[in-house]
Amino acid sequence: MLIPGLKPGPNGTTFISTGIPDLDKILGGGFALGSLVMVMEDAEAPHHLLLLRNFMSQGVIHNQPLLYTCPSRDPRAFLGTLPCPIVSKEDKSASIDQEKEKGLKIAWQYKKYFVENQHGSENNRGMFVLRIFTYTRKEYCNEFDLRKPLERHLLSAQHIGSISMQDSPNLSSLQERCSTFLDQIPRNEGSVGNAGRIAIQSFCAPQCGYSDKEWDMLFFISSLKSMVRDSHSVVMITFPPSLLSQSLSTRWQHMADTLLSVRAIPDEDKDLGKLLTGYQDMIGLLHVHKVAQINTQVPVIFEASTFSIKLQRRRSLVLERLNQAPVDGSSGTSYNTGSSCSSSSKTSAFDF
Repeated sequence: MLIPGLKPGPNGTTFISTGIPDLDKILGGGFALGSLVMVMEDAEAPHHLLLLRNFMSQGVIHNQPLLYTCPSRDPRAFLGTLPCPIVSKEDKSASIDQEKEKGLKIAWQYKKYFVENQHGSENNRGMFVLRIFTYTRKEYCNEFDLRKPLERHLLSAQHIGSISMQDSPNLSSLQERCSTFLDQIPRNEGSVGNAGRIAIQSFCAPQCGYSDKEWDMLFFISSLKSMVRDSHSVVMITFPPSLLSQSLSTRWQHMADTLLSVRAIPDEDKDLGKLLTGYQDMIGLLHVHKVAQINTQVPVIFEASTFSIKLQRRRSLVLERLNQAPVDGSSGTSYNTGSSCSSSSKTSAFDF
């Protein structure tokens, strides 16, 4: 039986969604259960938070246990920024029709009371929104509106936990918390929502008391990888490689099952703007370094490893392959001018 939020994959693997439909397609289905995902941050822009928010929101929508930790003193504040699923016009009309059908089943003397409470009470309004989300919740992956936060009642569920790294200076308490979280997730295939998510933001941030303890952090990642491998969960860790030594950063990247990196695009990179199409709509770049290969030794071959990060209608994330811009007057000598490269009096950097 297919469980909402899970998708069977090849070689006996099971996927959970990244929260971004395009990224699920790029990775061949999503994040494999039992894998460690690491995202290398960019010091110039917080694009890694976009991936982290969608990853966490997708778990909340499917009632999957979630544990979030960050260097901030108040991690619950970040939970309030998780995006809300996009509800299409068709889904809204279908939900309203479903509510009307339920209303016909209510006795006429209680129908007026039901309508008044539905529109007048804030609590009932939240329940009505929850019913819309339940109806429009996709079986596997939703699209999220980065401009609208999740409803508060969705974040008050018991299966959502948060912890500050400043409260775990020696990493032992954080490791124990993660171990307890993973042990509480049911592992039988018949249970609903039997996939957990652990999100760790900026693991080696200076605010943490262990930021200078390289071997302790490496041991924690190794232990967490071994724990998650035998569970129905996925761990996502973001870290700034610029704060690590080259050797330690290489070790961390080697430990990851799936390795991603994000990079900001300079505002005035005119050469790059001439080279790529749709440059003005890009907010960053996503590079796929490695994908989890569980129960197989066959390498994954991608058609492309670098993708542009765009915002569709300024609200939902879209990943696209990079396309080279056509050669025209703005990007060097055009092929239709009939002049050779050597005859051009003013040579562009891209002429050859």
